[in-house]
Amino acid sequence: MNKLASLLILVGVLFSENIFSVEESKHMKIFSAAFDEGKEIPVKYTCEGENISPSLSWKDIPPVAKSLVLIVDDPDAPDPKAPKMIWDHWVIYNLAPNSTGLPENVSSQQLPTGTLLGLTSWKNHNYGGPCPPIGRHRYFFKLYALDTLLMNLNSPTTDALREAMKGHVLDEAVLIGTYQKKG
Repeated sequence: MNKLASLLILVGVLFSENIFSVEESKHMKIFSAAFDEGKEIPVKYTCEGENISPSLSWKDIPPVAKSLVLIVDDPDAPDPKAPKMIWDHWVIYNLAPNSTGLPENVSSQQLPTGTLLGLTSWKNHNYGGPCPPIGRHRYFFKLYALDTLLMNLNSPTTDALREAMKGHVLDEAVLIGTYQKKG
C-alpha cells in the first residue's frame, strides 16, 4: 500500500471515530413545539385564547445540576415603547434536573414531585398567558440550572427567587416568543 492510500485510510478512520469532529455546543437549550424562537406565540396560549401553558422541552442540562428554575416574563410591560416593569407570567423552581420538559396545559398537580411555585405578577401560582395592553411584547421563557436544591421559599416573588439563586446558576437558556392582541 502506498503512503497516500495509508494516509487516506487513517484520515477516514479518525473522522469515522469523530476524533476531529466539531462537537455541538453543550449549553442547555429550551424550545417549544408550539412556537419557534422569536416567532409569535399562538393565540391558544394567551388571554385571548385558552390561556394554557405551551409545551416546553429542554436538553443538555449540566450533569452536576441539582435543580432547574423556569421563569416566564415580559420585560415590555406595559408598553414596549416605554417599558416600566417586568411582568411575571410563570415562576417554577426545584424542577428535577433529569426532567426534559413540561407538557402543554400542565397543572400544578401535574408538575414533578418536589417542584415548587412562585408568585406571578397576578399574585397567583398559575401560568398566565400573554395579554399585552398595548403593542407587541416579548415573552422570555428562561430556564436556569442550579448547583443546589433551593429550600421552600413559600411562594417567592421572582426577586426573592433570583436572590436565592445567586451564586448557584450553572447554565441558562432562553426561548423568546412575541404576542400582540388581535382584538
